[in-house]
Amino acid sequence: MTTSSTTPSTTSLAAANLSEAANTAASTRSDLAAARSNHLSPEIKAMLEENARREKAFLLRNDYDPATGRGCTGPRREVNRCRYANYSTLWLPESMLADPEYTRVKSAADFRYLRCAHDFEYWAITCAKIKEKDSARIVPFRLNHAQRRVLAQLEEDRLADRPLRFILLKARQWGASTFIQTYMAWIQCCLRRNWNSLISAQIKDSAANIRGMYSRILENYPAEYWREDEKPAFKAFQGSQNTRLIAGRECCVTLSTSENQDAMRGFDIAMAHLTEVAYWRDTPSQRPEDFIAAICGSINYKPMTLIVIESTANGVGNYFHNEWLRAVAGESDKRPIFVPWYEIEIYRTTPDDPATLAQSLTDEERRLWDRGLSLSQINWYRHRRREQQSVYRMMAEFPSTPDEAFMATDLCVFDRENLQKLEQYVEAPSFKGDIVAKGGNITGNASLKQLQLQPAANGNLEVWERPKPDQRYVVAVDIGGRSAKADWSVIVVVSIGPPGHSCSLPAIVAQWRGHIDHDLLAWKATQLATYYNRGLLVFESNTLEHEAIEGEPADYILAQIADSYSNLYTRQGGSYGFHVNRSTKTFIIARLIAMVRDSGWIERSREAFNELTTYEAVPGTRAFGASQGHHDDLVMARAIAFEVAATADFLNVSDASDTDMASYLYQFRW
Repeated sequence: MTTSSTTPSTTSLAAANLSEAANTAASTRSDLAAARSNHLSPEIKAMLEENARREKAFLLRNDYDPATGRGCTGPRREVNRCRYANYSTLWLPESMLADPEYTRVKSAADFRYLRCAHDFEYWAITCAKIKEKDSARIVPFRLNHAQRRVLAQLEEDRLADRPLRFILLKARQWGASTFIQTYMAWIQCCLRRNWNSLISAQIKDSAANIRGMYSRILENYPAEYWREDEKPAFKAFQGSQNTRLIAGRECCVTLSTSENQDAMRGFDIAMAHLTEVAYWRDTPSQRPEDFIAAICGSINYKPMTLIVIESTANGVGNYFHNEWLRAVAGESDKRPIFVPWYEIEIYRTTPDDPATLAQSLTDEERRLWDRGLSLSQINWYRHRRREQQSVYRMMAEFPSTPDEAFMATDLCVFDRENLQKLEQYVEAPSFKGDIVAKGGNITGNASLKQLQLQPAANGNLEVWERPKPDQRYVVAVDIGGRSAKADWSVIVVVSIGPPGHSCSLPAIVAQWRGHIDHDLLAWKATQLATYYNRGLLVFESNTLEHEAIEGEPADYILAQIADSYSNLYTRQGGSYGFHVNRSTKTFIIARLIAMVRDSGWIERSREAFNELTTYEAVPGTRAFGASQGHHDDLVMARAIAFEVAATADFLNVSDASDTDMASYLYQFRW
């Protein structure tokens, strides 16, 4: 008979030694941590305690199980010992428990099928398969925190029988498009029949990729959850290459692009997913707002209809940015949703030494801490920040706020923080329309008689402040093209204070922007200058000089104006107007940089503010200009107005030499 030995084996001895070594090391680390903790300042100790609380809150936030309903969105009720489920406790949607079908459930299959119709998160983890980004595996769709936050708002409106209307400003890497398309698939597969949807992108391939997610869901749909006569799949619809029909549900899914706008007019759709709208081409013949208006016009305003406009930011002043601002201001039918980078779970790296990190926070990182971030999030941000050449590039890739998302670029001529101070004055105009002579004349001396403002909803003239008897004004004109595809022509009116007072803050009181023949533009500007106390009228003269008629002086249009209007700016040498060239442009932009820095004027125009944020240094040159797809006409009109006013001793600005003014340019990386 063999008996077991009481002598420890080599393996057990090794295990015991390792365990003892590990305990010793842990004890040593604990002793070192305790000793070090005694040398930390009260502030750092408090930060570490707060950080522990934030990390615990993060763990609680992710105590989430869509199979049982724990931590899921929407009103739920705890249900114990449900005989149709394999879990002792479930958290079921209240809408499911209130459904008359709930009392008629006779089997586990019926229970699960009914739950799918009320619980999107359960349906997603059970029926929807997606491709995992990192591994490319096909896995059940388990929502992340950002997706759950967006879902909560969608479900709030759906359960209240409100139409679903959202504009979504996307950060990267949280699966916005995947979530939206899967939510639409749930509605079509579980909630509605004959409920057509549209996927629209800038290019067809992008929309096709999104519909590919839908195809994957249908291909992997569990048979026990599909109670239709036909298997779940896309099938052809009336020979269309762009439309597919969901077998058994009679729901169409159509692809389109923003460049084929007419194809969607009159189309019967109930849901629309419009993706990367900020990058849709915007031309006089193809405007995003026209296409989206056509789509929205075909969707009834009733429960379960859905319109989601989503995009990463692409600067300011475009349709997506303007629609976002309308939604934020409560002027749109859409809810605005923004997901900052720090709500995305993967952007965390545990620091080796939290105390050292807390003691070494930069001002930028301190702002993140004050925002409520944990040290593991800040540690990730610090490492990722080192990969970027500038803070603006980091903001563009990983924005913390919508403003960062829209405005982040390291090429901007004007400092972002200073621009935000200037933005405080921006407001809607009190008047929109045109200025006209009572007699109807549009040129000549008669056009300057009995001037009045004529309201029009689509007028080119915006007025924030009408002329005051004790104010002086500068009226500057930047001349664009005549056609709708050309640059804008701009007239800006600047109030510069009462006579004898140089300390008043200049203010934008009116502006005109449009396309018009240049002689008519000149007389329109003269009308505005006359209306505003015969203000100093200054034209950008380059365009007019290039259009000189044979036998006429280069500035023949301005010479005609001078016969009727005496307060016309004349530059050194006796020529009318301000000539913009490489040298003068450098100095007028340098002055504008200084005025932005010092909050040197009251800017009221949203369009002008947008242009300031997209006015950039051209890489590899010493030139300035609008970023691609944007304009700078409003900026240039202001630059000319402020330069002329300053050199005419109207404004309280420093008497900087040309060398001093040029020194402002050193803040840029060319």
